[in-house]
Amino acid sequence: MLEILLCSVLTILPDYLFRRFGQGKRFGKEITLYSVWFELRWGIVTCLMLSVGLITVIFYYHPSTKTATLYYRTVPIVSEASGRVAEIYVNNISGEVEQGAPIFRLDSSTQEAAAESARRKIAEVEAAMVAARSDIAASEGKVQEARSSLQQAMDELETKQELNRRGAGIVAVREIERLQNVVNGRQGSVAAATAAKQTAEAQVSTLLPAQKASAQAALAQAEVEIAKTTIRAGVKGRVEQFTLRVGDIVNPIMRSAGVLIPEGAGRKAITAGFGQIEAQVMKVGMLAEVTCISKPWTVIPMVVTSVQDFIAAGQFRGGEQLIDAQQVVRPGTITVFLEPLYAGGLEGVTPGSSCIANAYTSNHDLIASGKLSTTKSVVLHAVDATGIVHAMILRIQALMLPIQTLVLSGH
Repeated sequence: MLEILLCSVLTILPDYLFRRFGQGKRFGKEITLYSVWFELRWGIVTCLMLSVGLITVIFYYHPSTKTATLYYRTVPIVSEASGRVAEIYVNNISGEVEQGAPIFRLDSSTQEAAAESARRKIAEVEAAMVAARSDIAASEGKVQEARSSLQQAMDELETKQELNRRGAGIVAVREIERLQNVVNGRQGSVAAATAAKQTAEAQVSTLLPAQKASAQAALAQAEVEIAKTTIRAGVKGRVEQFTLRVGDIVNPIMRSAGVLIPEGAGRKAITAGFGQIEAQVMKVGMLAEVTCISKPWTVIPMVVTSVQDFIAAGQFRGGEQLIDAQQVVRPGTITVFLEPLYAGGLEGVTPGSSCIANAYTSNHDLIASGKLSTTKSVVLHAVDATGIVHAMILRIQALMLPIQTLVLSGH
């Protein structure tokens, strides 16, 4: 309507003035309700053509959308394992929490029993290490005893052999063979005592430390499982829809206990969907303006920080059936991310609020470069100037938004 009024000033009004003062025709006389079309046909046709062209230029080079929202992601409050709620640290359905603050705790009797079992195993291994050290001392004594017995048998054998060499028949051959067997037996005793000592040392140095390390690992795992029973806030934020009570069964697969909204979520950027036809117009760095329902009568200056290169409507998940292009009934939009031009621009805007967004094409740098012809510069000046029409429309929408929502909608 605003475009038609503007175009009528340049077309219908001059035509009427010519009819009125140039030809002397007057309303109610020569110009009546039935002769308006015939008398003002040139102005009306020109107005319609100019309006269509102006609307096309405005909506193409200065796109607008009503699908703009401050999206934000919530963090589900779930446990890593199923269990029964034993204690709740957040008393309200909604409230602020700090990062790392406990939210609720599950019953941990099974995990604590496993931890206690691991502690008893560690104590058992340590006691076995003390006993093994005693076995090492006893084995050392047996080794010394066996070596002394071996040395005594060897000395006696050498003495009898020496006597036998000096005088034949002094010592019986049978006696020497017996002493040789005694020496061999004593050597076996030394080897057995040494092996027993090495076994005890291996238990102290290798086996028992490995068993202790396994028990300590089991204890650490049990403590980790105990820690998992206390669900904490991963980030600073606000707990919402937290209706959990002591005795409830929590299952991470079936449902969550509530949601955690991170601090600052939905307060950085606005996600807007513009028509596909504006894909060649939307560029990073374009200036934009938005007005949101949660902050009426306010126009917030924004800037385009990112333009998504893909249209979500064209995505598909491969399966057993071929994709039919007719399944995409509605054409998708170009997703654009807008951030406030000034710090604190989105203060007072509730995350998730619906907004109306306008983006404005600017050819100032291209015109100022001096590389364009005069005609093209004038045309681009006119294109940039038409942005004021969309800016006026946005401000009218911001003015009428509360009235339309509260009065005209019938709610």
